[in-house]
Amino acid sequence: MRRILIAGNWKMNLDPAEGTSLVEDLLDAAGGWPDVDVVVCPPFVTLPAVAEAVAGSPIELGAQNMHHEDAGAYTAEVSAGMLLTVGCKWVILGHSERRQLFGETDTGVNRKVKKALHAGLLPIVCVGETLDEREASRTVEVVKKQLRDGLAGVTVEEMNEVTIAYEPVWAIGTGKVATIEQAGEVHEFIRSWLNETFGHHIAERVRILYGGSVKPDNAAALLAHPDIDGALVGGASLKADLFDGIIRAAE
Repeated sequence: MRRILIAGNWKMNLDPAEGTSLVEDLLDAAGGWPDVDVVVCPPFVTLPAVAEAVAGSPIELGAQNMHHEDAGAYTAEVSAGMLLTVGCKWVILGHSERRQLFGETDTGVNRKVKKALHAGLLPIVCVGETLDEREASRTVEVVKKQLRDGLAGVTVEEMNEVTIAYEPVWAIGTGKVATIEQAGEVHEFIRSWLNETFGHHIAERVRILYGGSVKPDNAAALLAHPDIDGALVGGASLKADLFDGIIRAAE
C-alpha cells in the first residue's frame, strides 16, 4: 500500500517566527498522524527555524527548489548540499510557478532531479497543463513530455525515491479544482506511463499527488481515488487548522 503524503508548499510566505508558530500550532492540533506522511516546504530563510521546531516530530522538512550544481557563481541559488545541512529531506522541483514565472524547462528540471537523487534528497516532481493546453485537448501530450524529459536518465532504482505531483496550472491558487474525473484521468495516465517506462513495481510504488486549491472540504473526495496518493497543498498549508483538516481527511 502507498502511504498518503500531504505536503505543504508555503511559497513566498512566513518568516522564521511565523513558520515556527505555524508548525507548533499544527503539532499541538495533531498529536501525530499515524497513517499519513506530512511535509512542509518553507522559504529558504525559514528552513532552519522550522527544522528546529519539527525535530523529532511527525513533520518532515522540504525545500521549494534547488540548483543542479554543488557550488559556484550562481547568485541567489541554493545547492542540494546546503538543503541537507539545514535538515531538508524533500525538495519540490518543476513547480508550475517556477516554469511559468522563471522560465524553468523540462531539461533544467531533469538536471535538478538527478542532482537531488544523487545527493540523497527526495524530489517531488511537478507536472501539469495550462488552461489553454487543457482546452486544446493537449493535457496528456503536455504531461507525457514533462514526465519523459523531466525523468530522463533516472534509473528504475532511483525512481523508488521519486514522488510526482500533478498540478493543473489552471487550478493553482484560483479556487478552481479539477473534478474527480479530470484529476483521476491524469493520475491514471501517469500511473500507466510509469508502468510502461519503469515497470509494474515502480508504477505501484511511486506516489502521485494532486495539487490545485486543495482544502479540507474537497480533500477526502480527491484522495478517495485509488491513483491519488496525497496532495501538494498551497494556500491551505499556511493555516494550521486548514492543513490539519486536509491531513485528517486523508486519514
